Amino acid sequence: MRIVIRKAGMAAAVIITFHTRSERFDSDYERIKFFRGLHGWNQVVPKAEKRYSYRRTGILDEVPHVKIADSVFAVMMKDMDSILDYFERWSGKIDFEVMRVMMEKKKFADDKTI
Repeated sequence: MRIVIRKAGMAAAVIITFHTRSERFDSDYERIKFFRGLHGWNQVVPKAEKRYSYRRTGILDEVPHVKIADSVFAVMMKDMDSILDYFERWSGKIDFEVMRVMMEKKKFADDKTI
């Protein structure tokens, strides 16, 4: 038997947890490339007497998410495919699990942390 509870303001979401296998990466640079592609990063370029700062986006910059822990975050079910595609490109070097849940929609609009 399956019980389904529908409440206003709730949305289907997934919690994604991942673990990198450091020994499977070819180098530290490759592992950093994975994290930068996921989270994005700030690039600072010093030139003469000035410093230029650029935001390099990652996949999580483009997808509304809720950070739960360092390697755990939640995304709406409709946004899950882009995250899973990114993780599939790194298969063999990372392990990940996906758990379906129901969450309040407003969690994805707030400060991105639970």
